[in-house]
Amino acid sequence: MKGNYVLGIEGTAWNLSAAIVDEKNVVIEKTATYKPRAGGIHPREAAQHHASHITALLKNVLCYASENNITLDAVAFAQGPGLGPCLRITATAARTISLSCNIPLIGVNHCIAHIEVGIWKTEAEDPVTLYVSGANSQVLAYRGKKYRIFGETMDIGIGNALDKFARAAGLEHPGGPKIEKLARSATHYVQLPYTVKGMDFSFSGLTTACMESLKNGELLPDVCYSFQETAFAMLVEVTERAVAHTGKKEVLLAGGVGANKRLVSMLQIMCDERGIDFYAPEKRYMGDNGTMIAHLGYLQYKAGDTTPIEKSAVNPNFRPDEVTITWKHPQHRQ
Repeated sequence: MKGNYVLGIEGTAWNLSAAIVDEKNVVIEKTATYKPRAGGIHPREAAQHHASHITALLKNVLCYASENNITLDAVAFAQGPGLGPCLRITATAARTISLSCNIPLIGVNHCIAHIEVGIWKTEAEDPVTLYVSGANSQVLAYRGKKYRIFGETMDIGIGNALDKFARAAGLEHPGGPKIEKLARSATHYVQLPYTVKGMDFSFSGLTTACMESLKNGELLPDVCYSFQETAFAMLVEVTERAVAHTGKKEVLLAGGVGANKRLVSMLQIMCDERGIDFYAPEKRYMGDNGTMIAHLGYLQYKAGDTTPIEKSAVNPNFRPDEVTITWKHPQHRQ
């Protein structure tokens, strides 16, 4: 088949996924998800899961490509941020494919991949992005060949905060969807700490206060509701400030926590009141997925932005504002 095709491999945490994309379409995506036996994600167990499943997963995807006469032009992998043991599994697989197939290797930033797949799968062009996942919570916007961070968590990501509280409340992993469901049956708001400092926010104190509220006799649905209302209001406040500062006319929601309907609703209200556009891709592109890695890999490949083997070491603390953006047109709005 004619055209450019890029294979992307995602495995930064719990979700192992591989996909092939071209300019406009997701050709194939396959996933193998790590599910902890108890508690949250255990990095060593997650890496063992990825190591056990990656060969069969990639064989499935590559056989499909061969059967459909698809020739890969490059292979992309998440270079970071993420859990080190997991990152190393997928990076090794990507290097192997690159060398054996003699195609370019492309290391991509996991956070930026969330943003770019959101732009690809919506009508957004130049948004302020609220990126919310397990380990990351940031408000970003593009300017001067960088995704600038306008605000971020000072401690833990909103996803990890929700999961931490869920474990304390006896809820199974992942906790976020269970908290969202319980919140719908709440009867009142429990007063909780609201921590926004400048353009940054904090969730540790909020999580602890929620645990204390349960010990003090508050009902679980009420605490779940109050947690969401407080945390999401903090995120929306900082996002709105970034919109006011940048003058941008779009907001994009990205990351796994973006599947929460209450967060979507609160952002939509804010955007409607400001007269700007709000975008959120469908749920399959919110959580970690191979498509987002492949798509950003495609953008970098077309820009000639590839990664030499000697510079392909993983970086568990890889920040999005460290990346020079090579793939946006010079006339892209700033």
